[in-house]
Amino acid sequence: QVNLVESGGGSVRTGGSVRLFCGAPEYTFSVNMYCMAWFRQVPGKEREGVAAIDRYGDTHYSDVMKGRFTISKDYAKNQLVLQMNSLKPEDTAMYYCAAQVITPPCLGLEAREYRSWGQGTQVTVSL
Repeated sequence: QVNLVESGGGSVRTGGSVRLFCGAPEYTFSVNMYCMAWFRQVPGKEREGVAAIDRYGDTHYSDVMKGRFTISKDYAKNQLVLQMNSLKPEDTAMYYCAAQVITPPCLGLEAREYRSWGQGTQVTVSL
């Protein structure tokens, strides 16, 4: 496990954009060595997979994202990124970063497939 830390969350109006970041303080951590993903959760609902990315940059998205979100790895900054555009009130949630040591195909969107997690960063979309 690694200690993941998310950042970039906040409040935004409908139609706006937010960019989330995820990294780890351990100097040995490298986004290239992990399957990584973003999840989100609303109180009273199960944790929902948003997007996943493997070591080669291949990605997989939840069907409900409709092309509005983009997951990527910033290798220069050693961070996982989630770009969220055209935000809607229903996107309001706590967003979590997750990682798992590379185990192909590692593009899953189920929480049980990941062992390392961040504390979460809140994104609130208002009207």
